[in-house]
Amino acid sequence: MSGIPVLETERLILRGFQPSDREPFMEALAKDEFARTISREGRGLTREEAWRSMAMINGSWSLEGFGNWVATLKETGEPIGRLGPFAPPGWPGFEVGWAIFPEHQRRGYAVEGAAAALVWCKEALGHDLVMHCILKGNAGSEKTAAALGSRPERDWSPPWGGDVTIWYTHWDEFTRSMPYRRLMAWRSGA
Repeated sequence: MSGIPVLETERLILRGFQPSDREPFMEALAKDEFARTISREGRGLTREEAWRSMAMINGSWSLEGFGNWVATLKETGEPIGRLGPFAPPGWPGFEVGWAIFPEHQRRGYAVEGAAAALVWCKEALGHDLVMHCILKGNAGSEKTAAALGSRPERDWSPPWGGDVTIWYTHWDEFTRSMPYRRLMAWRSGA
C-alpha cells in the first residue's frame, strides 16, 4: 500500500503490510499466547478471523491516514509484529499499541518501535497525549508502557469483554524517557 511512511530505528524498519506478511501474521495470530491480548476473541484466531484483523488494521491507513506498521528486523527484513496508532470509532481515545510475536519479545523491540511511533504521531499528527490499552496481567506491555514514561490512569471494559487498563503517555514525560533519548541520539548520528 502506498502512502504509508516508512520509519527507521536502530534495529527496526516500520513499514506498511505487504502480501508476504500474510502467512507470518496468520501463524502468529493462530497462537493463543500472541492473540489473546490483542484480539476481541481473546484467543488464537482462525485464518478467516486473522485475515479480518489484518485487513482492519491495514485499512486504517486508507480511512484515517494513520495505522499500524509492520515491525521488521533491519538486518533480515523479517516481520516480527506490528505497532502504531489505532483509533477506530468507539475506541476510548487515540492509541499507540504494539504486538510483537512471542519469539521476539523481551528484546526491547516494542519499546524501540513504539518510541518511533510516538515521535511520528507528534510530528505528523500533533498528538501530545497517547493512550495504550493493556489487558490486565499483561506484564510485558505494562513494562513497555512504563519505559515510555506512561502511567496507568483508568480502567476500561470493552464491549466484547476483558479488563483493560488505559495507560497514558504525555509528550513531556515521554521526552524525558530513555527510549526517546536513545531514538534521538540514534537519529542525530544516523
